[in-house]
Amino acid sequence: MTWLPQETIRIKREGGTLGPEDLARIARGIADGSLSDAQIAAFAMAVHYRGMTPSECAAFTIAMRDTGEVFDWSRESPPSPVLDKHSTGGIGDLVSLALGPMLAACGACVPMIVGRGLAHTGGTLDKLESIPGYESRPPPERVRAAIRDAGVAIIGAGERIVPADRRLYAIRDVTATVDCLPLIVASILSKKLAGGLDALVLDIKTGGGAVLPEAERGRELARSMISTAAEAGLPVAALLTDMSEPLARSAGNALEVREAIAMLRGEGCDARLLEVTLALGAEVMVLGKLAKDAKSAREALSKALASGAAAERFSRMVASLGGPSDLVERPEAHLASAALVLEVPAPQSGFVTAIDTRALGFAVVRLGGGRAAPDQSVDPAVGFDGLAPLGANVRNGDPLARVHAANGVKAKAAAEAVTRAYSIGEKRSRPNALVERIV
Repeated sequence: MTWLPQETIRIKREGGTLGPEDLARIARGIADGSLSDAQIAAFAMAVHYRGMTPSECAAFTIAMRDTGEVFDWSRESPPSPVLDKHSTGGIGDLVSLALGPMLAACGACVPMIVGRGLAHTGGTLDKLESIPGYESRPPPERVRAAIRDAGVAIIGAGERIVPADRRLYAIRDVTATVDCLPLIVASILSKKLAGGLDALVLDIKTGGGAVLPEAERGRELARSMISTAAEAGLPVAALLTDMSEPLARSAGNALEVREAIAMLRGEGCDARLLEVTLALGAEVMVLGKLAKDAKSAREALSKALASGAAAERFSRMVASLGGPSDLVERPEAHLASAALVLEVPAPQSGFVTAIDTRALGFAVVRLGGGRAAPDQSVDPAVGFDGLAPLGANVRNGDPLARVHAANGVKAKAAAEAVTRAYSIGEKRSRPNALVERIV
């Protein structure tokens, strides 16, 4: 009997449960093009409204993984624990760029498969593509070569690695289905399972700048991810981290790469950014038996950063994947710069009491640093830096941020967005808890 995708979509739309065979056909149809964009969007919307059972979610995740190749690192010598981290996305979240090389410097094998920005959130893949020559979607054999050379390869899922996710990811981005829990789980875990991991740590963002702002929805996602991964035999730990303000002091692709390089070079970084990086790294090192406890893991990660070993791993990774060999030494010679840089003055004196982080993310998108359509190009140079943190004491006229824009019209609109996003009051507000461990 001929399989009819529209009938499968109707069943899910009406609240029915789909079996593994139907879900595998959906995944294959997304990957091989036999499903249209309209059918994929309809399926995504049906899942958004009706959800999936745990068994459906696990079956769809594994089916997505199996649309491409799966890495096997057991033949590599010497053997190393295969570790990875994933974030659900936020603003100024450049943790992957620093943590991947830090873990590699501590002895891990880190095949980190990352994604593009979704809606208002930035994507690690977009950040990497601001590096000239960097092959962001290399064939598996080049990934293996980069791992042998640098111990880490931060790459996107190309045509041979979870091809179904690449198409579904782009359609979710523009159809208001970014925050669909089962599709988030399937998207993340299908790529991570394809990486052949021994352990994974999840960074579940919560707060105004997160895809899932409500803390309880973040906990729900974490529990779903852990249970789905368990069915596939992957140990997973999860942390809930705060995204009520940008994690770094910049937001925008090349700007965040610059900040990550400065962090790796030991030029200092925001305390919140460092704490989230160390917390996630310690969690996955203990889970992957690369450290006996969190204290020793944090010490090893800090040493990798302070000694320059992590910076060296990052440099070798970039060169192995086609980027400039001196990027760490001379980022300004390779990373794009915007035509116009404009300071945004504080409209009054006082303390930064709140930041509409989601609005800042969309302001980056409107500058050209994100996508409003799946095939839209991204301007790597635009965004913000010098973002004032929550609790900052500012005087009237002090800079809240600097806008990096292609022209004056876009710079002015972005500056106005920053001014609207920042609330300034007379009393310093108490910061939210930065990290919560999900058990």
